[in-house]
Amino acid sequence: MVQHQTIIKSADNSGAKRLKCIKVFRKMKRDTSLLGDTVLVSVKELRNKFKITSKVLKGDVFKAILIRTKKKNFKKDGFIFNLFNNSAVLVSSQNKLIGTRIFGPVPKNLRKNKVLKLASISTGFF
Repeated sequence: MVQHQTIIKSADNSGAKRLKCIKVFRKMKRDTSLLGDTVLVSVKELRNKFKITSKVLKGDVFKAILIRTKKKNFKKDGFIFNLFNNSAVLVSSQNKLIGTRIFGPVPKNLRKNKVLKLASISTGFF
C-alpha cells in the first residue's frame, strides 16, 4: 500500500531514482493505493548516469502508475504473491509513458491496460 509521503522507486529509464507520493487518485474514500493505481509523485533523486540527459528534473511533479507494492497481492485462483519494494512508472499528463524501458517484471493484471502499452516494453510478467 502506498500512502501520502511514501518513498517509491522508479522502475523505468526516465532518469528518476526515487519518487515521493503527493496524492493518491482513488475512486473510494481511502488514502492508500494498491497495485495498478495512479498517484501524483515528485522526483526526489536522479540516477547518476542520467543527470545530464535526464527526461525529468529534481522537483518535477508527474503522475505515476504503481507496478509493484509491498502489500500481499491475491489472485482469483488463490495464488498469493509478495513483492519487496514499491515501484512506479512515470506517466505524462496525456497518459503516455515517459521512459522507454521498464526494469523488472510487471503483474499480468496490468497487461489489460491498452493505453499505456506496459506489456510491450516490460521485461516479463508474473
